[in-house]
Amino acid sequence: MLVFSLFLWWYGRGWLAVIKNLRSMLRGISRLFSVPLLLRTLFAPWRRIISYPGASLDAKLRAYGDNIVSRTIGFIVRLIVLLTSLVISLLAIIFGLVSIIAWPLVPIAAVALIVKGIMK
Repeated sequence: MLVFSLFLWWYGRGWLAVIKNLRSMLRGISRLFSVPLLLRTLFAPWRRIISYPGASLDAKLRAYGDNIVSRTIGFIVRLIVLLTSLVISLLAIIFGLVSIIAWPLVPIAAVALIVKGIMK
């Protein structure tokens, strides 16, 4: 009876739990890297470093250049973090799909290996 319950769980709720864990892992990666926030602030200045223009044309051009550099650095850093998040998410998806595909095969493999061990 216990073995039957194990197989019912394994091919029912257990398999669904593996799928839910994959979804949860992807959500966790998104939260860990703050993907929605990074997408909203992709072109924001780096660390809110903003130069305010002075009265002269030279001060205005210098502030404009500083702000462009700050936004460029912010964009590059945020883009690198987003790409890292994408790579880790893809690895998690691959690992999750392998787990989902291998899940129903594990009990069959266990039985087959026991039989193979007995036959030798």
